[in-house]
Amino acid sequence: MQASSSGDHDVIICGGSLAGAATAILLLRARPGLRVAIIEKSVRFPRRVGEATVEVSAYFLTKVLGLTRHLNEEHITKQGMRFWFTDGRSTDLAGCSEIGGRYLARMPAWQVDRSVLDEEVLRNAVAAGATLLRPAKALRIGLRAGGLQTVAVEDAAGPRPLTARWVVDASGFTALLARQEGWFRRNEAHPTTAVWARWTGVKDWDGAELAQKFPGWFHACKGIRGTATNHLVGDGWWSWWIPLKGGDWSIGVVFDQRRVRWAGGGNVGARLKEFLLEQHPVARELLAGAMPVEGDVKWRANLPYSVGRIAGDGFAIVGDAAGFIDPFYSPGMDWLSFTATRTAELVLAGFDGGSGATLAERAEAQNRDFARAYQRWFDAIYRDKYDYVGDFELMSVAFQLDLSLYYIGVVSQPVKRGPSALRDPVFALPRSEIPYRLMRTYNRRLARIGRHRRERGTFGRMNHGHRFLLDGFLPDNSTGKTVLKGIAAWLGLELREGWRTWFAPEEAPRPRLTERTATA
Repeated sequence: MQASSSGDHDVIICGGSLAGAATAILLLRARPGLRVAIIEKSVRFPRRVGEATVEVSAYFLTKVLGLTRHLNEEHITKQGMRFWFTDGRSTDLAGCSEIGGRYLARMPAWQVDRSVLDEEVLRNAVAAGATLLRPAKALRIGLRAGGLQTVAVEDAAGPRPLTARWVVDASGFTALLARQEGWFRRNEAHPTTAVWARWTGVKDWDGAELAQKFPGWFHACKGIRGTATNHLVGDGWWSWWIPLKGGDWSIGVVFDQRRVRWAGGGNVGARLKEFLLEQHPVARELLAGAMPVEGDVKWRANLPYSVGRIAGDGFAIVGDAAGFIDPFYSPGMDWLSFTATRTAELVLAGFDGGSGATLAERAEAQNRDFARAYQRWFDAIYRDKYDYVGDFELMSVAFQLDLSLYYIGVVSQPVKRGPSALRDPVFALPRSEIPYRLMRTYNRRLARIGRHRRERGTFGRMNHGHRFLLDGFLPDNSTGKTVLKGIAAWLGLELREGWRTWFAPEEAPRPRLTERTATA
């Protein structure tokens, strides 16, 4: 390995949380002699929104980064996902329709406290040989294709420039390089906002109180409900409920600005609780005595964005700094796993003597693959999802198809091929064409049926008193049965009522209810 003999470092990583520290670990494991510097602005990572891994990110954290013991000791084993629906007839928890697993999850995943996880991964990066500058802030990045990159850094000694052959932007939602270079793009087709907080005093989903109050509801699930990622859903919005080690909960709401008005004024935490208690019987049961943790309430408008360029000869962007779509289904750490893996490969190729032309080709392939993955993942799963997310029957179809296709097409790849599978983001390979078109088609049709139901006054007609429990998913051909069942349910829905919209003209873009949601 021939690292650059000039410059202060070989690689500078801007951001020391999971994306940046994981990239450093991948680089240093492959090339222990690399001079990798991590710039992290915090003295200690602040508590962040609780986050759920899914199966691909769990594979990355365990099989690649070797964090299984840490996850088991410091975080909570996740038991899948559950969804709770309501309408005017649902007056209590037991009356709400439910989607979820009947038994325990069959593949590992965790509910993680990101501040704890980030500290552990950063500690491992330093132990692997990375130099940590903390607290220090990256102010600006100067790019020079094929030459030394410059990072303007400010720390206790004041501002100063640092140079390296490669710079990796892992700045998260700050998206330092993308904003600086004009590559940052708002996803205007998906105008969503999130409001969240940490809570104490949330009732135990699996405790004796609810078991005695709702015995039929309690015994319907043979597994554990409380350590799942529970989702309360309504028309145009959903809420996540994530338990954290020590008893706190991360609870927040994401809503489509075109369908939900958010009340302005007052305390954000109080407004969040008021919204949930007003909208959903499950919240009224479990959140009544709970309180948001003071100073730990957050608001973020206009969530989704893409980045026009994430790699070049001398730079790469990883994690949330490389784009974000939606927290529904928790795809963020999957994206992190793919971007970190591919970036480490690109940087190492540069130090292995790759020519400028070869590196340029690799970088362009990386830009192309991740742009394609972002757009296709958005079209296949998230575009207009909020038009039907609050309807139990429509989400039952989407849930079994979304999850089973994710297992067969995405989770199966690292299970079969190992860590190298994480270099290819979702929908980047030619063989993904048919699954992509299938997913895009049924998502569009379910959204169209949802809008039609709303016009007819039948939206959410099965949101009361129904339960759809699945046995679980595996990343092999056995899950194909679930795909076939989901397709059959979708086609049956089309024949019963979807035909009414088959020949209807395409709808014009729907106006937002307000130009902007209320300022927090």
